[in-house]
Amino acid sequence: MKIWTNAELPESSFKILKEGLAGHELVISTQQVSNLTAPGHSENLPGCDIAFGQPDPSQVISETSIRWAHITSAGYTRYDTKDFFDAIQSRQGAFTNSSSVYDEPCAQHLLAFMLAHSRELLEAFSAQGKMEWRQGLIRRQSTLLKGSKAVILGYGAIAKRLAEFLTPFQMELKGFRRNVRGNETIPTFAMDDLPLHIGDADHVINILPSNPHSDGMFTSDLFAELKHGSVFYNIGRGTTVDQSALLSALETGQLSAAYLDVTTPEPLPSDHPLWKVPNCYITPHTAGGFADEHEALVKHFLANLQRFIASERLLDRVI
Repeated sequence: MKIWTNAELPESSFKILKEGLAGHELVISTQQVSNLTAPGHSENLPGCDIAFGQPDPSQVISETSIRWAHITSAGYTRYDTKDFFDAIQSRQGAFTNSSSVYDEPCAQHLLAFMLAHSRELLEAFSAQGKMEWRQGLIRRQSTLLKGSKAVILGYGAIAKRLAEFLTPFQMELKGFRRNVRGNETIPTFAMDDLPLHIGDADHVINILPSNPHSDGMFTSDLFAELKHGSVFYNIGRGTTVDQSALLSALETGQLSAAYLDVTTPEPLPSDHPLWKVPNCYITPHTAGGFADEHEALVKHFLANLQRFIASERLLDRVI
């Protein structure tokens, strides 16, 4: 088979990919892109059977030889269109993502946020930098996850893994997604039911992708419905949040804190007030990152390739 890639990989990962594709023809695009980069038209995609990386959605639609597209990200916003889905289905093709690579690091990142907040670690580290012993204050402000309530917006692979991490803490967890399937591991509701539940949550966890249904969801009205003093976490997409409304909620105390791995735009401009509001903590879109990320992406694709060749069920199949 003829397999095309525009994945931006280190040489060590390219070596694993080439070795794993022995017996197949590997076509490397002259334009290699990262997971977060919008792809462009590739002159050597035509005639290929499989696309691995971040192919241009419109080109996959038009290139009918593509029987399977596998992307190197969990999010698939640019591919989430009726035209793209119809094109793949019309040729009885397949489209998969890399959720299995990113569910673990993203869930761990969220858990780290939650534990850092509940145990006042950031306050302690700030005090350390000033050589201050704030024992009394930190002990009084520290809380437990046990018995608290959390809502998770965007129940998918990351949310499922996070729920597994949080189960031992004996929290009350509720998931929300566009279409409830019935096989979720925690009580899960349709997004339309969110206003009925969000006001009781101590932790509001946003894992929503960017799409017409979720962009701009977190408005000043929605933040006003949150429990006073609750905590907001976002590792989904920055476009789902009105950042002016978020800033106001932080400044008024409606939110006690926000932990953000994503913003809009990225990077956040140096003069943006979210940098300096004292109860907002930002990581630079690193929730999915880890040392062996690229190697894991390649191995995930190669494992799926064997399934594709054997006509077995593909991992992380979207369509």
